[in-house]
Amino acid sequence: MPQNHTQQLTNNNLGLTAFITLTVILLLLGVYHQTVWSMVETWYRSDTYAHGFLILPFTVYMIWIRRHSLSKLQHQTNGWALLGLCLLGFFWLMAELASVQVLAQYVLVAMIPLIVAAVMGRQIFIATAFPLAYLFFAVPFGDILIPPLIDFTADFTVSALQLTGIPVYREGTFFSLPTGNWSVVEACSGLRYLIASVTLGTLYAYLTYRSLNRRLVFIAFSIIVPIIANGIRAYLIVMTGHLSDMRLAVGVDHLIYGWVFFGIVMLLLFWVGSFWREDEENDAVDNKKNGEDVDVPHEMKDTSIKKNVLMAGAVLVVTLMWPVYATFLQNDSAYNIDSDTVINISEQKWRVSAQQISDWEPIYIGAPIKFRKDYQNNDQIVSLFLTYYYNQQQGQELINSGNVMAPEQDSPWRIIGKSQYDINIASRVISIRQDLLSSYATNLVVWRWYWLDGESTSSPYISKAILAKNKLLGDRDVGAEIIIAAPYQANPDEAAPALKQFLADMLPAIEDGLNNVATP
Repeated sequence: MPQNHTQQLTNNNLGLTAFITLTVILLLLGVYHQTVWSMVETWYRSDTYAHGFLILPFTVYMIWIRRHSLSKLQHQTNGWALLGLCLLGFFWLMAELASVQVLAQYVLVAMIPLIVAAVMGRQIFIATAFPLAYLFFAVPFGDILIPPLIDFTADFTVSALQLTGIPVYREGTFFSLPTGNWSVVEACSGLRYLIASVTLGTLYAYLTYRSLNRRLVFIAFSIIVPIIANGIRAYLIVMTGHLSDMRLAVGVDHLIYGWVFFGIVMLLLFWVGSFWREDEENDAVDNKKNGEDVDVPHEMKDTSIKKNVLMAGAVLVVTLMWPVYATFLQNDSAYNIDSDTVINISEQKWRVSAQQISDWEPIYIGAPIKFRKDYQNNDQIVSLFLTYYYNQQQGQELINSGNVMAPEQDSPWRIIGKSQYDINIASRVISIRQDLLSSYATNLVVWRWYWLDGESTSSPYISKAILAKNKLLGDRDVGAEIIIAAPYQANPDEAAPALKQFLADMLPAIEDGLNNVATP
């Protein structure tokens, strides 16, 4: 058979296989539409993740420019990819049951490369691995990085100010200069700069370099440079405000300066990276490096369209059964709630105090049951907060980024310290998270941990795992956060004796009350 005719048949088969693969992916996104919509909704409402709208076009472009080299590769179905899809489906199910939205989104995106591997084969999958991996940038992930980025920016700024010779008083992420007060909040964390840099840097690395090592090195610099640059940006803004007696860089202009500085940094990064660019691409060499044998006769090794269709059907069965099972497992049981008798405090040596220790209260999303009382035992005073969730789902759950101890803005309270450790209470070890809160009038030590249908932990990740396990096994999906708080004057250790004594006396009653508050 003439070579041109063989190549034409191969291209036609590849086109049909690509169409089948694309159809399967679109069907997958349609069935998992709630997970897809959760990403799109975040792109729309958050400037930090608005780049998500560009990820798919960029991915298509990166694959399109490789179309000629891809046409030379064999395409065979790969049954092993079905096993990977099955595992990803289970992970998606667990993420859905635990309402871990970002994990469900990552799992869904990870299914797309495996669908390509299953229907189009190993060689096509390897050749398109980098563009397909780029799809992960569509997931609006990064909020978990905000606290460490804030801490780094605060550390960098304060250290730079001290090296400059300016006296600084620091309390957590808040610091004071002789000319004014500053704080490093979420908008100053540099997350937007980091995400924009990594997203653009990865695209630039793919289009500019051919070797994997150069691409990875440039991507690493696109992560490191914006983090350091954000520290420099914060220092320059504080210095500008300080030297201008707080007339400059204290309002909207502070954000404008930040983006201008970031733009200059990115231009410099790309300019420096251009010195090592690799413009010439030898498709045959690239394919050999990827372990692809381009000399194999296509008519002998390419899979028939019938097998592609059968594999596509198998992929749909493996991936679509999990949303059906998730619907089956969803627990919408009705609970008889008695919020007035959450805990029985009769015959306890701690008596209820009519006077509140402070006006502080934690903030929670949804409509949980809330219980708050202040207790006194001689000269010891403790506030107890219980927040109880049942029928947990997205937006009505115990672990959510919207549940905070104190908002960053428009609140007299601020968090000045965080830690985590274990305490011994009545021959029992309890893991707690400690927050130090401060207002103009009061300082509080806050101890808190989670309770999920009889199991206790201070880790939000373990809490999510317990919730998913309970739902999968058909147990109750109830959960609560237990918070106790006590005031202190100068040293947080002053509050520890009262908090420990309160737990030793009251914890059994608290846990009994939580266990009995909701009855299916």
